[in-house]
Amino acid sequence: MKVLAILYKGGAAAEAEPRLLGTVENQLGLREFLESQGHEYIVSDSKEGPDSDFQKHIVDAEVLITTPFHPGYLTADLFEKAKKLKICITAGVGSDHIDLNAAVKKGVQVLEVSGSNVVSVAEHVVMSILLLVRNFVPAHEMIERGDWQVSDIARNAFDLEGKVIGTIGAGRIGYRVLQRLVPFDCKELLYYDYAPLPEAAAKAVNARRVDDLKEFVSQCDVVTVNCPLHEGTLGLVNAELLKHFKKGAYLVNTARGAICVKEDVAAALESGHLNGYSGDVWDVQPAPKDHILRTVKNPLGGGNGMVPHYSGTTLDAQARYARGTKSILENYLTHKPQEPQNIIISIGKYETTA
Repeated sequence: MKVLAILYKGGAAAEAEPRLLGTVENQLGLREFLESQGHEYIVSDSKEGPDSDFQKHIVDAEVLITTPFHPGYLTADLFEKAKKLKICITAGVGSDHIDLNAAVKKGVQVLEVSGSNVVSVAEHVVMSILLLVRNFVPAHEMIERGDWQVSDIARNAFDLEGKVIGTIGAGRIGYRVLQRLVPFDCKELLYYDYAPLPEAAAKAVNARRVDDLKEFVSQCDVVTVNCPLHEGTLGLVNAELLKHFKKGAYLVNTARGAICVKEDVAAALESGHLNGYSGDVWDVQPAPKDHILRTVKNPLGGGNGMVPHYSGTTLDAQARYARGTKSILENYLTHKPQEPQNIIISIGKYETTA
């Protein structure tokens, strides 16, 4: 059996730090496990174009392992070539780089390591909110330049206390964001989700559901995106929705880059309608060097907190999703049932409404 893994290249950092398991160099710690059972294990970061290792090996791989941090985009066309493919495993959370409808049609299972990085991402969201609201990045850049003008920073720095914070999506990550915001004494915590939280869960974080998205964003000082990418959320945050944001609001996106229309976000930030945009997800990954969200700023020269996609790939998260990937493989190889929460697509059907 051929197992193909598309991971990101870690370079010298991965060679020096074996806990960087999600890299080409450290191979999710799976090589000995697989080869001892006689399986072939191909690991590469080459994923673009017909000559890539991804496209060359997908034709006869039975198992595909991918990661949200360096996604191998498995399109409907590639499914047609993947004659032996039986199961796709996402080492992490979020399988939108796979054409799920094509997986259903072809009878290919899609699983991910549910919950493996929810804490990691929730912490990153709170950090990103604080970076923007406290105007941290321009302050640090000022120190690096050797300058010192407190007023240039303080004129656009605020407290989180007393602000209205809202999450689009209140699932495993969104709810943990709300939990972590409780101690900040925000004026109100809001959420927008197709399904209401259980009464006890909503009461525990004192969160109020708003069922109209435009009304929801119009009430928020900070909006954080914590929902999956699918047909219903592609381009969800666009120019039309941004018109309903409070002037000077902040937007944080650690979900998927394509949920926010980059040109519309950039225009809102440049105009000052948004005071800041932060996150670690991009519509294409790796992001091109000229990607507009790398450098766009608000009229005061700040408001950009963008980083590479690493919120869910801390060393702690990598240990969890490497263990989870191995567990899914073990279940597959021994014909044991998979853990239900990990199954996105079973043979021929969706297993999750999310």
